[in-house]
Amino acid sequence: MDMADELYNGIIIEAARGKAGAGQLEEPRTRITCDNPLCGDRVTLDIRTANGAVEALAHKTRGCLLTQAAACVLAAHAPGMSREELARLEGELEALLAGQTDETSLPELSMFTPVAAIKSRHECVLLPFRALSQALRQADEAG
Repeated sequence: MDMADELYNGIIIEAARGKAGAGQLEEPRTRITCDNPLCGDRVTLDIRTANGAVEALAHKTRGCLLTQAAACVLAAHAPGMSREELARLEGELEALLAGQTDETSLPELSMFTPVAAIKSRHECVLLPFRALSQALRQADEAG
């Protein structure tokens, strides 16, 4: 099995093709677009928040399978999660990609374990999570 086969394993391909959360929300509280200048990936997130948690999330993703899969996993699981839970999840993903752990509180993130070996692809996986962090900060600032 070559590195591309490991990197783009069937689970990642399936997650990306599933298109969970793909599209736009009607009347989002916040819409944010983030780019990865190294590879050209782009994620636009629409979020609605309520009571300190994500109420709804949709994404429009133009990027590699890693970015698409990460956005879909995030869209499937972020609704109902608090800002603190999402920040912890982002930290767990960073630790997974750094090779510091192989476990996270969200088992689906383990599909990204092969990405740890290719540092230049870490930002592809992290882009949707970083976009969500920015969107939540923007929502807080908007009051």
